[in-house]
Amino acid sequence: MDVNELQSKNIADLTKFAQDLEIEQFAGLSKQELILNILEAHNKKEGIMQARGVLEVLKEGYGFLRSPDFNYLPGPDDIYV
Repeated sequence: MDVNELQSKNIADLTKFAQDLEIEQFAGLSKQELILNILEAHNKKEGIMQARGVLEVLKEGYGFLRSPDFNYLPGPDDIYV
């Protein structure tokens, strides 16, 4: 599952994808919440996801995958690593 591909889809496509994964209770969710639910359901079945960006590692030892959509600055679509 490619996170960047999901982020480029519109709500109608994401809703169809959620139905295909048999996700319940997705009405009224924001696009980001819907994507997170799709990723969670997919990972329970497949366990693999992919994303693109630049990894910023903090001095504490963890990092965030930064998106080019936000010029690699902190944003709502960052992935915690």
